[in-house]
Amino acid sequence: MLYDSQGQYPKALPLYERALAIREASLGESHPSVATSLNNLAGLYKSQGQYPEALPLYERALAIREASLGESHPSVATSLNNLALLYKSQGQYPEALPLYERALAIREASLGESHPDVATSLNNLAGLYLSQGQYQEALPLVQRALNIMKDILGAAHPNTVIIANNLDYVKKHIK
Repeated sequence: MLYDSQGQYPKALPLYERALAIREASLGESHPSVATSLNNLAGLYKSQGQYPEALPLYERALAIREASLGESHPSVATSLNNLALLYKSQGQYPEALPLYERALAIREASLGESHPDVATSLNNLAGLYLSQGQYQEALPLVQRALNIMKDILGAAHPNTVIIANNLDYVKKHIK
């Protein structure tokens, strides 16, 4: 993951592939840890703009998590969110919307309405609306996300500041 975070993708790729192979061999192809490795590998491809390579990995990770953890587990929400981000990155907004909405619903039900992951889902859904110029739809989502982050992390936390900046952006476009 260090190589990935540093943008050293050629060094990260064989390590992610090896981790996936080890987990599949030792845990079986349908273990939740395999889904984590698939998710990491897909994220690496997405970071490089290799969307066709990322898509089946994200889809497989989602299927494993749904089958092994249940359809309302927070890890399923993470997979839905990642798949939605991939679609959004490609401008496939209609495909992303139901995934973001389902991820939000799962997180609200399983984590509570004031969890930072709920705020992340709200902000991501708002980002989808912003990408389409739908500022009125984004506004209440960003406002709610900001309130959650302020309450949990404080106004000075970097994640809170990012959402506050998003809210400023939305408000500027509504006026």
